[in-house]
Formats: sequence, structure tokens, C-alpha cells
Amino acid sequence: MDLLEHQGKKVFAAYGIPVPEGKPAKSAKKARQIAEKLGGRVVVKAQVRVGGRGKAGGVKLAATADEAQAAAGRIIGMDIKGHTVREVLVERADAEIAVEYYASFMLDRSAKTILGMCSAKGGMDIEQVAAEEPDYLAKVHVDPLVGIKPSHVRGMLFGGRIPAEHHKAVGALLAKLYACYVGADAALVEVNPLVVTTAGEAIALDAKVSLDENALFRHKEFEPFVDLKALPKQERLAKEKGVGNFVALDGRVGIIGNGAGLTMSTLDVVAEAGGEPANFLDIGGGARADVMANGIAVILSDRKVKSMLVNIFGGITRCDEVAKGILGAIEALGGDVRVPIVVRLDGTNAEEGRSILRAANHPKVVPAETMLSAAEKAVALSKGRKV
Repeated sequence: MDLLEHQGKKVFAAYGIPVPEGKPAKSAKKARQIAEKLGGRVVVKAQVRVGGRGKAGGVKLAATADEAQAAAGRIIGMDIKGHTVREVLVERADAEIAVEYYASFMLDRSAKTILGMCSAKGGMDIEQVAAEEPDYLAKVHVDPLVGIKPSHVRGMLFGGRIPAEHHKAVGALLAKLYACYVGADAALVEVNPLVVTTAGEAIALDAKVSLDENALFRHKEFEPFVDLKALPKQERLAKEKGVGNFVALDGRVGIIGNGAGLTMSTLDVVAEAGGEPANFLDIGGGARADVMANGIAVILSDRKVKSMLVNIFGGITRCDEVAKGILGAIEALGGDVRVPIVVRLDGTNAEEGRSILRAANHPKVVPAETMLSAAEKAVALSKGRKV
């Protein structure tokens, strides 16, 4: 879950990382009030979950509250790379900046460790630094079971070519940034630019934070950051109904599976059969009628869907309960659905589940013995062919 800048800075502040004083505003009038309270020069920054705000005109300096109000009026409502600006961050801009650096921590999946990066070339896109001046980019791996040590911090400072006179201030911020990454269960924490003032203070002038959604149950303090409105319509509906892991795609065959691996395989088999998956939906062990009904309802909210494929391998989940859940889901949706549902059951009590479906003999339920035959039937039905 990507946070807006002002949300990321709130997380930073909780871990002692210095950030400029400021508040978000959803109107130009509110921006003026914040600027008056802060006093002096401020910066008005568009709050969107995408980079390139400055180049798009989404960051403006304001010497007075009137200028802050005018800047906010121009920024709120503008489009930045397909994202509509709905609020701005108004914060102090009176720090005397001496130099700009870069720092981040993220998960390196290939190395199975945490990757810390640091560079004296702050204010630039880190991809540009890596491509054009790789000698200025330090990459240090930190074992999460060991944690960050002074040697890691030194490696980032020296490898990123941070001047010796700034090692103490920047090193302290790096240690806090790592603590934030681990403590907040983040997927990424990035500061660009990380500035050092003429007084020698290191400050996070920007904040890019991405949280691990799977860990949100441990962080009630992050609940206000969840913004369902920022999600596409179907994914928002899936979140609201709690149907499991859902990702919308562009095809015509709706997919429901139990387990991420099986669901991904189902997408592949549908593609092999000449079809295009409309979504990825892993309901895990949730085969209850209400879960099935919600999942089917979410998929059918996409009018492009012309058929559905329910592919279940029963382990702990019993296939007879899945069959009852599917029939119960159809009943909960008014007794009928607008597209045929191909059902493939295998594993625990699979034959019992198939018997339940055969006995029900619902006109929209199409049983299938194997995953390949189920995919072929679902694809044929999505194209208007009989099976």
C-alpha cells in the first residue's frame, strides 16, 4: 500500500526521523490557514501516489499565505500522470539546504535480504544515478535476523560517497530509516532528497513509503491511511466484500481458485486454451456460500465477463462444501447469474461435490473433470459456443 507524502512523513516522525513541519489541505482556503499558522515561506506540494510532481507543476513555493492559497487552487484538481490531485501538503520551506542526498531500504527478493541504498546524488531519479553514475550508488545488504550494524551504515555512507563531515547526521538518519522499515512492516522506505542543512541537520525533505498490506492487521495506527477510493472500481468492491486476493485483468473469463499457485495456473491454462482471464481471485480456504456469492458478484460487476471458471482443489477445504457454497451463492444472487459457471473440483470429497452439482442440475453450472477441460469449456462459453 503506497502512502501519500504527508502520510509517509507521519510514519517517519513516529520513528524519530526529522521532517519539515506541515499539514495536508483539501482546499485552497485550508492551505492558506496552514500557511498563516506556519508563517514565513512554505512549499505547496501535490499529494498523489506517483513521482514527477515537480515537473508537472505540482510543487510550488509560496512566500505568503495568499501565494499558498493561489498555488493550492492551481494544484488541487490537476492531473498528474493519470492521478487527480485531491489534496496538497503545506509545509515550512525555511531550511537552508546545503546538499541533497538519497537513501532507501527495500526487500531484495533475489538476495532474500533487505537492501539499503545511499547516494550523494540526491534529487535525481535513482534509476538515472544507477545508469549514469553507478559509482555514486551504494548497495548494502542487511540480514533481517541480524539487523543494521555500524558496518552497514558505514558501507552505505562510504559507498554512496557521502562527505565525512555529514557522516554523523546522515548515519543517524539511516539507522532510524531502517528501524522505520522494519517496525512499520514496510515494503519500501525512500528519502529523496535527504537534505543536510547549513546547520548540519539531516532532514527527510520527501517521503516515499509503501507498506506491506499483509501486515496491516498488526498496525491499527495505519487504518486511516487505507483509501479504497484510490483503487479501481472492481478491486475496491473486492476489498469491501472481503473476498480474498483480487486483481482485475482485461479478459472475458472470470477466475476463482483456492490458493495463489492454483489460481495462477488456472490463468495460464485459460490462456493456453485460447482465452483471456478477466481477473485473478484467490479465495483461499473460503468456500462458504457468502464468500462464493461475494466473489461471483465482484467478477460479474465486469460486464466484459462472458463465462466463469471455478477451479478448486480440496485439501482442508472439502469439495462437497464448495459445491454447496456455489449453489448457495447462486441462490443468494437471486437464483440465477448472467453467465455460465464451469466448475472443476478435485481432492477431498471431490466426487461428493460433483454429485451435489449433478443433482442440482442448474442450467448455468457446467461440471468439468479436469483443469484443462474446464478451461476449454470456459473459453468456448466465453466466445458464445456450446459445450
